[in-house]
Amino acid sequence: MRLATYLFWTLGLLALQAETLSPGVLPLSPATEPAAGAIVCPPGVYGPEPADCLPLGPAAYLSYWATQGIPYPSKPLPAYPTDPTLRQIPYYYYKLDQVPVEVYPSLENAQSKTGAIRTFQPGFVYVTYLDVVQDQGYYFMLSDYHWIPGKGSRIGQLPAFQGLQFSSTPQHSFGWAFEHDLVVRNAPGFNAAETGRKLSLYEVTPVYAVQEADGYDWYLIAPNQWVEGRKVGRVIPNPIPPQGVTNDRWIEVNLEEQTLAVYDRRRLVFATLIASGVEPMWTRPGLFQIYEKKETETMRNNDPADYYYLDKVPWTMYFDQARALHGAYWRTRFGFPQSHGCVNLSIGDAHWLFDWAEVGDWVYVHDPSGKTPTDPSLYGAGAP
Repeated sequence: MRLATYLFWTLGLLALQAETLSPGVLPLSPATEPAAGAIVCPPGVYGPEPADCLPLGPAAYLSYWATQGIPYPSKPLPAYPTDPTLRQIPYYYYKLDQVPVEVYPSLENAQSKTGAIRTFQPGFVYVTYLDVVQDQGYYFMLSDYHWIPGKGSRIGQLPAFQGLQFSSTPQHSFGWAFEHDLVVRNAPGFNAAETGRKLSLYEVTPVYAVQEADGYDWYLIAPNQWVEGRKVGRVIPNPIPPQGVTNDRWIEVNLEEQTLAVYDRRRLVFATLIASGVEPMWTRPGLFQIYEKKETETMRNNDPADYYYLDKVPWTMYFDQARALHGAYWRTRFGFPQSHGCVNLSIGDAHWLFDWAEVGDWVYVHDPSGKTPTDPSLYGAGAP
């Protein structure tokens, strides 16, 4: 039985080598042929050359990839999903596509278009509503019991994406693909052959190594499997507190990778994708502290050049003037800059973070690429 098992592993790994190894990647035989009768090591990872067997074939293959940070057997992330009920909120959201829209004190006024009390100006406008009446058109009762005619689109279902909780700090980097059908290649570079594998949107993958090719970083996610780094939001576990943090609790926002990581007692406990500020409304790098938490917040800007009104933004935590961590029900994708300076999260992720965080907790915002400016004169108060 032991011989059969050994042969099974040996033949299987040799077949895997034939499929995955590119020419020149790994020499699988020594420069000189070993003495007749020498014993080949069983499949496994070997460091210094063992005295009782030859680390050839599958053993050489596995030992080589161990030097690249890929363990054998592979170890799953010490992670588990967050509670899906965290993304449930007691509000219905409505986007005003055709603005300006006038607001009326009653349904009758809205139907007759008389007695308007205020107006939503052209811009980026979302409201919450309590009821809908269909009578010669659609009319929405807002959360303040005023009425508007139906000139927009309802949010039917909020995005389901949520990050991961961790039972311990992973030993290697990992990330989420934020593109549909992300192509996996057998080497770094756009000219490398496709493996036939593709990562689905928000699929979690390990990241064992980084190599530059064709002007971009490429991530090694398995033996001879590489993906374009720009399409993956990577978390690099680092349980050492940033300089200035005075306790063992902090939130790390990585602007280059568009990820957020939460550390508690110097252990990674949560990580996810975000959407930070887009140029020239960057999210400012620095070390901050949460100074206010609000379960909901109405965010607005009355400047006609950039008018917006966002009703009941959930799970808001201010940390740098008007810049906040909060849920963004209007976002359908995460993993790239999109905001006016705030750190946008999915509803479920913002809820998890709101429950974990306390006023005074540290928020460390940084950009390892150095592309986000740090000159304070370039930053205003910030916005959603």
